[in-house]
Amino acid sequence: MTRALVTLACATTLAGTSLPALPAPPALPGQAKPQKARLFPPLDLGLLEAPDRDLWQKPDQIMDSLRIAEGSAVAEIGAAGGWFTVRLARRVGPNGRVYAEDVQPQMIDVISRRVKRENLQNVVPVLGTQSDPRMPPGIDAALIVETFHEMEDPVALLRNLARSLKPQALVGVVDYNPGAGGPGPRPDERVDPELEIRAAAAAGLQLLRREAVPPFQFLLVFEKATANGAP
Repeated sequence: MTRALVTLACATTLAGTSLPALPAPPALPGQAKPQKARLFPPLDLGLLEAPDRDLWQKPDQIMDSLRIAEGSAVAEIGAAGGWFTVRLARRVGPNGRVYAEDVQPQMIDVISRRVKRENLQNVVPVLGTQSDPRMPPGIDAALIVETFHEMEDPVALLRNLARSLKPQALVGVVDYNPGAGGPGPRPDERVDPELEIRAAAAAGLQLLRREAVPPFQFLLVFEKATANGAP
């Protein structure tokens, strides 16, 4: 469940990569479980570290939208090599905490070495599963960046994540705009935002707003729904 980011420099290289189709998540009883997703290869982590990523990923805009501030406790689901983890750690500061989750042990090893190298003492690497990110209670915000298509059971994962959220916590899902253009997967391999919204709703998360992250991406912001469906 790692980042499926592709930089501008490598878009041509990955254009021919065969990725699995995006089945609907098992949001409702009777639906078939999705096929096993292909995880991002740890050996390709260098593709996620291009110097132009800050320009088009816009981490500050995303963190501002999720109200991530000094002292926040943040969950990053599918942290891969820790590119966003580092920026989250700097934002929350020494009084905050970043739980950098991934389902691949190799990614957890990379994150652990990275935070040690950069002396980030507020980051906790967490080895999760495809159905449970294993987050502690008291999370102020959770971030899922270009990872939804790698989730085998997004409803179960989001439901377990929701149990760890504070009452007013926000969940941000970042993905590529439908269609062609820029980095990212082919048009037929991009996640339909409506699929993400339905999965989140089945997990008890209410869509608050959708924001553009120009030029290539969008951000869906969710909050836990109450019994009557209102946030």
